[in-house]
Amino acid sequence: MTAKFRDRTEAGKMLAQKLITYTNRKDGLVMALPRGGVPVGYEVAKKLNIPLDICIVRKLGVPGHKELAMGAIASGGVRILNYDVVSWLNISSGTIDEVATHELRELQRRDQVYRGDRSPPDVRNKTIILVDDGIATGSTIRAAIAILQQQQPRRIVIATPVAPLTVCQELQALVDEVVRLSMPEPFYAIGLWYDNFAQTTDAEVRELLDKSNHRFNKPQTITR
Repeated sequence: MTAKFRDRTEAGKMLAQKLITYTNRKDGLVMALPRGGVPVGYEVAKKLNIPLDICIVRKLGVPGHKELAMGAIASGGVRILNYDVVSWLNISSGTIDEVATHELRELQRRDQVYRGDRSPPDVRNKTIILVDDGIATGSTIRAAIAILQQQQPRRIVIATPVAPLTVCQELQALVDEVVRLSMPEPFYAIGLWYDNFAQTTDAEVRELLDKSNHRFNKPQTITR
């Protein structure tokens, strides 16, 4: 059986070791998916000495089975559907629209809460390391890839502690590189591969973003 990660912090530190070639890159930017991806992404950004920001994407959960993704949305009107799930459960377009409207409100709320008055980063010609705490169906990460590709980064690297082999293979066709620590089969759910998979809070996300931002935007000392 594949060993579990103690928590997201440990997973992030281990993941950073596999990304060491990106250390100190002037064009490097870690973009984490809130909320669970942020503690992982923070450790990656800290080790590689590159900035951390967020890519806000919302999963479209099947009504009554929210952990099952029928798709995902991102800023800019991006919507990715998992057509296998939609077809299998015969989910109507009206149901999808209803869930998407609800999740869009949450996406907008999180953007305000996490960024405050900070503008989204300019990712054009940047090397983006897109981090989440795990990938299950791939719907959410595909929405993140879609929103990033619209902004023409130089390179997109997917980095995650755990994901199924088939999903990794599918993502490899969409980005420049996929880095992962574990591909357990059968996969079941992300939380099974962590000893501590407690929900990351909004406060924790803000704290980690502020700490990373402070590291790269320290006030200049004026000498006389």
